Amino acid sequence: MNLYPTRLDMNENIIWKYFPQLTDEQKTQYAQLGPLYREWNEKINVISRKDIDNLFEHHVLHSLGIAQVIRFKPGSKVIDLGCGGGFPGIPLAIMFPDTHFLLVDSVRKKTTVCQEVASTLGLKNVEVRWTRAEEVKEKVDFVVSRAVMPQNDLVKLIRKNIRREQNNGLPNGLISLKGGVLDEELRPISQISEVTPLSDIFEEEFFETKSVVYTMIKA
Repeated sequence: MNLYPTRLDMNENIIWKYFPQLTDEQKTQYAQLGPLYREWNEKINVISRKDIDNLFEHHVLHSLGIAQVIRFKPGSKVIDLGCGGGFPGIPLAIMFPDTHFLLVDSVRKKTTVCQEVASTLGLKNVEVRWTRAEEVKEKVDFVVSRAVMPQNDLVKLIRKNIRREQNNGLPNGLISLKGGVLDEELRPISQISEVTPLSDIFEEEFFETKSVVYTMIKA
């Protein structure tokens, strides 16, 4: 397998555009995502075949929108709930090598892809688990997700997983990647929630309707 980018995969440059401080190792790991996901997507369809050419903008950079809201401190623990093919967990794990990421999904073929990609990249801070969210007992600083379910339902589901001890400047809680108008979805939530439009951060048209939603959860 060729782990080095071909001409088709060179749009990882969009990552360097917004994160110029990356180490050489991180740049190599991000660059490998293109050929890795192209190969795995031919075996197991975890990304829309029409969207694979937009991998870096629509999936990798979108995931890293969370890194524009919080810089996880070393020793932090994060669950990616409903990780799918590894987003946002794997791009975040590359960005924050001193943070432990538990990637969870109830679909076995998706966790297989996550495990293989993480292993090939040498991500020692990633654990992958095939299970339902209700079965996850670990206590962590944050749960992250991408379009898994409404925010209020997620809050109820993962409250048990948020630990009391604080390790970051942002209080422990839930961080979700969302699209569209969110007023109705967020109205039932009693906890403090903050919406960060990604159009304020990334100039590409894809992000015009995308946001990062943070909800503080008290253990």
